[in-house]
Amino acid sequence: MSNLPSWLIKRTPKSENIKAIRHLIGGKVHTVCESAKCPNIGECYSNKTVTFMILGDICTRGCKFCAVEIGSPTPPDPDEPRNVAEAAKKLGLKYVVVTSVTRDDLPDGGAKHFAMTINELRSAIADVKIEVLIPDLNGEAEHLNVIVNAKPDVLNHNIEMVPGLYAALRPRSNFQTSMEVLRTVKKLDSNMAVKSGFMLGLGEKESEAIGLMKELRSAGCDIITIGQYI
Repeated sequence: MSNLPSWLIKRTPKSENIKAIRHLIGGKVHTVCESAKCPNIGECYSNKTVTFMILGDICTRGCKFCAVEIGSPTPPDPDEPRNVAEAAKKLGLKYVVVTSVTRDDLPDGGAKHFAMTINELRSAIADVKIEVLIPDLNGEAEHLNVIVNAKPDVLNHNIEMVPGLYAALRPRSNFQTSMEVLRTVKKLDSNMAVKSGFMLGLGEKESEAIGLMKELRSAGCDIITIGQYI
């Protein structure tokens, strides 16, 4: 018998479920689980849980903590929104999470592609709940409004870390831009659930983490997640 708490013990994943999901998503849609090399992929896939990643699998930023490939992306696949909706329906999902790489090469940052994906999911799955985890879209209210108007149930934009670590770990992103994304979304739709998350264990002080939570709340953030990047 192990003396470790149950939440610290990793169960052997069900290989048949992992294979089934990989077969389902192979070649048609991307997941952040695969592209970011998430260590929890076995557990999530075993429970038929995925986070879809749209706008391809090549990012234009290059944050130091992320394993997603960096480079020059290809144009967005016009069939991707429908393919994501079909995959979510086959998995029997009622709560669908969709994120994306950052696409600084696109005029709208991929906002219309997000809206199309939301619309396809609503058409494919009755009473579906949709959470989108969006990039900063360079803080452009016009582009953010395209996604807000598509009415996701939860709009998430991760702040990722305390501001003092941005220069070292997110040199091509801006803390204040990300904060403005959260403020703008709440201004555009005060009833929308706004969410953000950040990591601990990167060298921040406790006071910085507490200060960040207060700042997120003052920006209109309704939900905050705190984790670690393994």
